[in-house]
Amino acid sequence: MLQGYLVSLLVKLATMAAIASILARSNRFKAMLMRENRTLGQRLELAIWLSVVFGASVATRVAGHDTYNGADLGLEGAFIAGILGGYVTGLVSGVLISLPALFPGELLTLPLLAGVGVLGGLVRDLAPDPEEIWRFSPYFDLNIWRFFKESRNYQRTAFHLLLFAAILVAEFLRQILAQSNLGREAMTSVFRLYPPGIDHPLTWVALYLTTVFAVTIPLKIWNNTRNEKKLEEQQRLLVEARLAALTSQINPHFLFNTLNSVSSLIRTDPNQARVMVVKLSKVLRRLLRKHENFSTLREELSFIEDYLAIEVVRFGDKLRFEKDVAEDTLDMLVPSMLLQPLVENSIKHGIGGKVEGGTIRIRTSRGGSRLHLLVEDDGVGIPEEKLATVLDHGIGVSNVHERLKVLFGNDYRMWIESQPGQGTRVQLEVPELETNLAAVS
Repeated sequence: MLQGYLVSLLVKLATMAAIASILARSNRFKAMLMRENRTLGQRLELAIWLSVVFGASVATRVAGHDTYNGADLGLEGAFIAGILGGYVTGLVSGVLISLPALFPGELLTLPLLAGVGVLGGLVRDLAPDPEEIWRFSPYFDLNIWRFFKESRNYQRTAFHLLLFAAILVAEFLRQILAQSNLGREAMTSVFRLYPPGIDHPLTWVALYLTTVFAVTIPLKIWNNTRNEKKLEEQQRLLVEARLAALTSQINPHFLFNTLNSVSSLIRTDPNQARVMVVKLSKVLRRLLRKHENFSTLREELSFIEDYLAIEVVRFGDKLRFEKDVAEDTLDMLVPSMLLQPLVENSIKHGIGGKVEGGTIRIRTSRGGSRLHLLVEDDGVGIPEEKLATVLDHGIGVSNVHERLKVLFGNDYRMWIESQPGQGTRVQLEVPELETNLAAVS
């Protein structure tokens, strides 16, 4: 008899762990766990989720004619619903979870589980911080030690003790109702696990501790899920912050050089200066828009043409631009402001150093599910001693390299070829991204 009783308690804990793990795999349920303040509709939705799984556990026990007693987690489910969602969630869940037990005549189950759900909601309201619910420890001695040790956080430890006591009260109510005159009536009985024929204090301790751990297990599993979700969100925000910082490096750098060009023309050629300002305003419209991580190659090339139109005003016929763009690449997504720093480097460090000027070429192609980009100039080139470290220095090339690393990890290639006096080639190879992925930006 004792062995069967202990097995039922272990099955109860195993079933709770399985239910909690299954729910944790649902993205919809994880989204509900991340909310602390819920609308009425969201509280009812949470109640339905919990009612389905815990109502199924009650139905399993009922359908098995008390063969699977350890599967019944109705009381624990109602309490968890209240502690997570408040009064409404606890009340609705308690009623719905109890429905399978009403068919065999266990009529006291409905008011019991409804009351336990409301009790969970009451305890939730007493929490000094909703996060304390997730930090609950089932170890009673540890809670007592914290209460006296952490005098500054007495509210926190007092709440943990209160939550522990509330779970015990819920189980106690079930045992009292089952032993009462009403509970012994065939049409008003209530299900309970109790040590049949064994009246040893340790068996009752095991019963009450099992109920405590049955409430704690899903809280710990779901809290781990919440922490993973929070970590993913923090990593996403960190990536966005890094990208924003890198993009903000480009814009002032570009504007500084352009305004220098305008200032040099104001005295020597005012008409050209005005033309340059108009073209600059067109470029600024693009820069002042909300920053996006990706844009189409068509948009990037249009921006480059506007940018080069400004530079042509300064360099005249000494600056030439050629492009060989595959038609099937124009609608592919690329990181925003990807080409401008490379083109600017070609002008500043390549063609700008040649008396006769030079040509910048841009080529694009697709192959093997990759997008290939080439920015080439016939400028002065890069000295061999600087070529090995060029990716790690300067605003332009190093910025592009860093942004590609943030966006694609190791799934990209960027390399530079240069010969002094002959020019420089910067080649990029990134994964093909369809335009319907623009939502990621």
